[in-house]
Amino acid sequence: MSDRYQHIYRVIAAIPKGAVCSYGKVADLAGVPRGARVVARALAQSPKTLCLPWHRVVRSSGEIAFPKDSAGAQEQRKRLLDEGIIVRGRRVNMRDYEWKPGVDEILFSGWTDD
Repeated sequence: MSDRYQHIYRVIAAIPKGAVCSYGKVADLAGVPRGARVVARALAQSPKTLCLPWHRVVRSSGEIAFPKDSAGAQEQRKRLLDEGIIVRGRRVNMRDYEWKPGVDEILFSGWTDD
């Protein structure tokens, strides 16, 4: 697993229940500027054993990135709703739910790559 992906996974693991983060913000926090697509690839290639909260990562507009009516979109919507996040159609209101972490939240998230 590349260092870049490890940093991305650490940031995603730190997103708390009831909050969302955009692909671009995850990239920035992981030290991969302008790396939203890298984050998407990292999630697509993440080992299932990591149990990442992938459903908390959305587009910068708050929209679910999976194709409309796909199984992935339905699963992400369900998981967000289960956490108390309001999803209108395919979109989360970023003003209400966007994660704005402090450095300590990422550095001490408890995630390991073991």
